[in-house]
Amino acid sequence: MSRWKPDARGRLEKAALELYNHKGFDATTVAEIATRAEVTERTFYRHFADKREVLFRANPLADILAGATTTAPAPLPPLEVIAHALTEAAPVFEERRDLARQRQAVIAANPELQERELAKLAALAATLTQALRERGLENTTAALAAEIGIAAFKVAFERWVNDPDQHTLAQHIRETMDTARHLTAPPEQVASTDDVSSTGQENVA
Repeated sequence: MSRWKPDARGRLEKAALELYNHKGFDATTVAEIATRAEVTERTFYRHFADKREVLFRANPLADILAGATTTAPAPLPPLEVIAHALTEAAPVFEERRDLARQRQAVIAANPELQERELAKLAALAATLTQALRERGLENTTAALAAEIGIAAFKVAFERWVNDPDQHTLAQHIRETMDTARHLTAPPEQVASTDDVSSTGQENVA
């Protein structure tokens, strides 16, 4: 077994996701992940505390969302600010599309992991809420906009990983945020907007 190949963390993540999808999360052992990645179990634990952390590793998403919310143009209304922040964060996932799809399948098959995923999304909503408050929004408005945004992101992400046409996550985010804005619009206004979109003029948040 070679222990000097580069990117041990990346190989461990790839090996874990493949095994989780093939054998099931609960049935997969750390030893099996390490063997498949051609490293030792000690190396696994240098990068991850346990099997779950492979799926919930730290990433720059929260910082990107907070930064994009803070720097969004001042005239934008709250939901437009959220849409801007989410599309700015999309490349974090688009660079890892295959791994994101595998990860989503593992989480969808495990209720315990779904609970942790919801907790992660709640933490992102709290990040957005705080960033909106720092823009001057009062707490209720900030919290509501953040929760709507994260709900839209969740739907967009699920559409993206299952999209056979492989449209970008950013496009799915824009379309889902447009749908969220239409929820309170009169039917004739929604129809008018849909007509414009069908001509190829995309609504960009």
